Amino acid sequence: MAQQDLRVRQAELADYEDVAAFTRDTWADRRESGDYVPRVFEDWVESDGPRQRTFVVDAGDDIAGLAQFVLLSDHEAWAQGMRANPDYRGRGVGRRLAHAGFDWARERGATVARNMVFSWNVMGLGHSRAVGFEPATEFRWVHPDPDADATPGREVTGDVNAAWRYWQASTARDRLRGLALDTGESWALAELTRDRLAAAREERDGLLVLQDEAEGTVGFAFRARTDDREGDDGVERTHAEYGVAAWDGRSAAADLLAAVSADAASVGADATRVLIPEAVDAVSDVAVTRTEIGDEPDFVMAADLTSDYRGR
Repeated sequence: MAQQDLRVRQAELADYEDVAAFTRDTWADRRESGDYVPRVFEDWVESDGPRQRTFVVDAGDDIAGLAQFVLLSDHEAWAQGMRANPDYRGRGVGRRLAHAGFDWARERGATVARNMVFSWNVMGLGHSRAVGFEPATEFRWVHPDPDADATPGREVTGDVNAAWRYWQASTARDRLRGLALDTGESWALAELTRDRLAAAREERDGLLVLQDEAEGTVGFAFRARTDDREGDDGVERTHAEYGVAAWDGRSAAADLLAAVSADAASVGADATRVLIPEAVDAVSDVAVTRTEIGDEPDFVMAADLTSDYRGR
C-alpha cells in the first residue's frame, strides 16, 4: 500500500474492532493484563473534546495506527496509546500520528508534548525518539502498605508554602525536571505547581509535609488521586496514588513513607503507588525501609513544539 493511501483522522467508535485487533496482545509477554488500549478506546473516543483528541491512521479497510493527545495545562500536552499496526510498520505511521498530535497541541498553545515509555519497551523507546521525542527524565514506583498504625517520627503538616519552597530547591525536582503525576489524567506527568499542592491539601486533605523542629522541612508528598480498579487477579481494590515523594536522607524517607502509609489507610486504600526519582540514593533509601519497589524505572520523553519537528 502506498503511503498516500494512509490518512490521519479523528478516531470513531466504529474503529474499535480494528484497533483492538492489533493492540490486544501488544505486551502479551510482559504483562498478564495485556495492553490497556482495548479497555479504554471507546471511553477515549466518547470523551474527546477541546482538550483531548484521539487519532487513527485510516488505511481504507483497516486501521494502521493510534495515538491520543491530551492538554494537561495551557502549555503542556501528553501523548499516550501510541501504537502502530504491525502490518504497516515501516510506512511512517508513527511519524504521521505524532506530527498530527503535535500540530493539534501546538495550535492550542502547547509548547511541549511528553509521553511515558516503560524502560523495557525498546521498540517504544526507539519509536518515540524517531518521531521527535527526546529524553526528559525517569522515575520509579514504590508501594508502601496502607497502615493506620504507621507513625512518623517527625511532625506532618499541610503547609503548602513549606512544601513548595522545599520542592523548588530539591534534588528531586532537578532530577524529575519539575514533573510529578498529573492530578487529572492518569499515567501522565506534568509540571508540579504550587496550585496543585494547594489543591491536594484543600480538595483531598492529601498534602504531607515532613517538618523537623531543628532542620525545618525535610520532605513532602501529595496524594494525587484514589481510584478503584480491578487487578490481574480479577479483584477490585482501592489504590491511592502519590504524585511525588521527595526527602532528605534515610530517616526522612522512613518518616515520609510512614506518613504515606497512614494517609493511604485513612482514605480506605488497599494499595499505593508513589512516584520517586530514579536515582540510587532515593531508591536505596526506600530499600532500607523494606518497602516494595517497582522492578524497573519508567522513562519520560519530551518534544519541543516550538521547534521544526516536521523538518527532522
